[in-house]
Amino acid sequence: MQTLKTNKYLTIGYLLILGIVLGASIYAGAVVAPVTFHSEQWLGSEMLSRFQEGLIMTENFVRLGYFIIAGTLAIILYEGYQYKRFNRDMTKTLSSLGAIMSGMLFKYFYMSSILEMQAQGEKVLQSKVFENMHKGSEIALTLFMIFVIILFVRTLQKELK
Repeated sequence: MQTLKTNKYLTIGYLLILGIVLGASIYAGAVVAPVTFHSEQWLGSEMLSRFQEGLIMTENFVRLGYFIIAGTLAIILYEGYQYKRFNRDMTKTLSSLGAIMSGMLFKYFYMSSILEMQAQGEKVLQSKVFENMHKGSEIALTLFMIFVIILFVRTLQKELK
């Protein structure tokens, strides 16, 4: 009986973490980015260059990366624990792997590369390489969010039976 209660609290905590990470990711992409890249609308005149807006946005995504890492750690621990207990589900296993890979790719590959390019100055950011790197980071973050949604819904489905 105690194990069932413990598992219930673990699941609630896991779902909370997934929800927070998903909410932060959506908020960063849907609210923070458009406001940051259109600062002239909010400030009344163009006070920041596109490069400066990009620096601000990058800092937001660097901080989002900490939430993403917390989410990937929660996925590893919770889904690993469930797998060990023979609560196996192919959808959750594949979504877990996808979320872990895309989250780590976003945080440790794309964000690092974008920070390095920004440090080289404004000219580099106008290159095709930066454009492709930026697009790749958007795709990685979108995939991460999709996998987290699948994990969230599938966990709810299994636990609410």
